[in-house]
Amino acid sequence: MADRPYTLLSCSMSIDGYLDTATDERLLLSNDADLDRVDAVRADSDAILVGAATVRNDNPRLLVRAPARRAERAARGLPPTPIKVTVTSRVRLDPRAEFFVTGDTEKLVYCPSDAVAAARWRLGAVAKVIVDGGRRVDMCRLSEDLHERGVRRLMVEGGGSVHTQFLVAGLADELHLVVAPFFVGDSRAPRFVGDGHFPWNPDCHARLAEVRRIGDVVLLRYALSERFCQD
Repeated sequence: MADRPYTLLSCSMSIDGYLDTATDERLLLSNDADLDRVDAVRADSDAILVGAATVRNDNPRLLVRAPARRAERAARGLPPTPIKVTVTSRVRLDPRAEFFVTGDTEKLVYCPSDAVAAARWRLGAVAKVIVDGGRRVDMCRLSEDLHERGVRRLMVEGGGSVHTQFLVAGLADELHLVVAPFFVGDSRAPRFVGDGHFPWNPDCHARLAEVRRIGDVVLLRYALSERFCQD
């Protein structure tokens, strides 16, 4: 495989593995201290990737929040916030979403070949780079393309379908899994991952590199490849 970025997956979930509820009300799975930790991880990344469903459902800004971290990036000649990346199959994205309208940084949209024209018409004014991902966007091909664009450290913030694709393809080097202290208990709600043949299974364990209590949540940090950086 060609070169790809060092890839860190970041996720918060309930004790029973859910990312949200099945209702329209957003579920808070973190706390201020953990959000600050996530902000530090973002500041250390070259690009942040989320799926189109996350853009629609959560309307994330994906910005580096702390002024000191933005200033440190600027001192290194970088934009205040890493490049924003999303993946869509049907281009059901609102150009007014926070993903597109906030942050002085590049926005990249990967979509299938047959959706490129629609993506350029709908999103061309807010996302200058629309990437033809082939008949079906493949995360391996996407990772290689990001590396060619200078991305050396990629942070993937979800959702479940995107996490599943990166994990099944063996493209993740590190996983930050935050567990909130409650259950959701509704099988209609979205889960951390879907079905798949994962490289880590009962015969091949992921390595637990760190366990950290952050207020009332717990961070589990897993090493998923030999490229894992312990820092």
